[in-house]
Amino acid sequence: MKLLLNAPLFEYDIRGLLMAFYPWQKFETDPGAEDPMGLSVYFTGDTDAAKGRGNVPVLLTADLSLWDDGEGYRRSETVSLDLSDKSAAKTLLKRTLYGMLSGKTGRTLPWGTLTGIRPTKIATAMLEAGASDAEILRHMEGDLMCSHEKALLSAAISKRERALIAGTDGQDGYSIYVGIPFCPTRCLYCSFTAYPIAAYRDRLPQYLDAVEQELLLIRDLFRGKKLNTVYFGGGTPTALDAPDLDRLLGFVEDHFDLSDLREWTVEAGRPDSVTPGKLDALKAHPVSRISVNPQTMHQKTLDLIGRKHTVEQVVETYRLAREKGFDNINMDLILGLPGENESDVRETLRRVSALDPESVTVHSLAVKRASRLNLMKEQYREMPMENSEALMRLCVETLRERGCAPYYLYRQKNMAGNLENVGFAKPGKEGLYNILIMEEVQSIAAAGAGATSKRVKGDLITRAENAKDIRTYLEHFDEMLARKRALYEDRAPGEPPRSGG
Repeated sequence: MKLLLNAPLFEYDIRGLLMAFYPWQKFETDPGAEDPMGLSVYFTGDTDAAKGRGNVPVLLTADLSLWDDGEGYRRSETVSLDLSDKSAAKTLLKRTLYGMLSGKTGRTLPWGTLTGIRPTKIATAMLEAGASDAEILRHMEGDLMCSHEKALLSAAISKRERALIAGTDGQDGYSIYVGIPFCPTRCLYCSFTAYPIAAYRDRLPQYLDAVEQELLLIRDLFRGKKLNTVYFGGGTPTALDAPDLDRLLGFVEDHFDLSDLREWTVEAGRPDSVTPGKLDALKAHPVSRISVNPQTMHQKTLDLIGRKHTVEQVVETYRLAREKGFDNINMDLILGLPGENESDVRETLRRVSALDPESVTVHSLAVKRASRLNLMKEQYREMPMENSEALMRLCVETLRERGCAPYYLYRQKNMAGNLENVGFAKPGKEGLYNILIMEEVQSIAAAGAGATSKRVKGDLITRAENAKDIRTYLEHFDEMLARKRALYEDRAPGEPPRSGG
């Protein structure tokens, strides 16, 4: 599909809407490329001034044309954009494009024109500004074209999130993320920083040393602040041997003040990576929440997506964690996995519900660019990878019957059914870190390859990324430390510390 823009204005949002309606398409930007279908957006006016940051008094005209020569289809629209309010201008442009794409495909999207990953922030901002529920729904359904169901979900989750984070301090509090980028094997849909641990055994001691050095820097940078949550993610943290896992957990416990800690999560996500000794290592430290993630309870799907464990191992690992005394267990599920239908989802929900975990996170399959599912997409094109509002509704109803309510939500590009990921939890068992990372109300300092540190200072949010490749991370480790130090000390990388810094 051809996408032609004469100026890089609102490109992220335009491309995002196209991807929502045409998730398997590639978008060519070469004007000479032959493609019978495409979209052109031509801006007239002072486009150079419009590229500036912030709201500027610029008037533009946008001429949009959508065509499909194979069907003899063409539709054009013209809108005037007043960039003295860029948000309103963007909303108008996206509404126009949404109407064109919806008319062409005969489809509407559950989230309407929204392409960002944090739709609940819209409801939160309106609540904080004193808006009523009716005003929030009117804006989300009318201006943003969301379905009534998604608008209600956003408003409900926003209220719950605000109540849950009320005890955290955005100014004096912070959280830590520790990235363990190793897995037993790589799943078909995965695009996270994850490497087969067997291939990196020789680098593992050096990697653990580096993570500990980063943690020491974090401790020093946040001295006097309150540590609210710790999250070990990946990858799969339990890919580490029990002694190495115990080592890292103990390092955090020994070097940080945990008196204000409200939650410590470790993803024990892959059942084939969990042993009694590793659960003992977790239990020896103040880990309060773990994940045991099946994704599905169908063996044929597990085999297809590269999860080298059985359904029985999921049940055994879950029960072993219960025997070890863990009373806050999360389980992840994915809707839209290749070949699965409503009957499969019902059976997965039945089997997971029978285990009765404290929380369940329901993901819509996202076909990420770096995943094998995308790189080899022709191989799976004939297999249905579908999610629907009906399936999400089934999850909501089933989990509510088990006492779990939705408490956080986020979206990704190329999600099956253009839907969302939602966390459900029993009262008091919500994952606080999940809310903090999504709602961006607190700084999160991250250690490890592929980890991103985030600094929240009022309305300003800045980030520093570590290299994803383990070898690059280790070989340029001083640079990783410099990025982090600069982020939290208000310096540019390479700029010397201030006096006494």
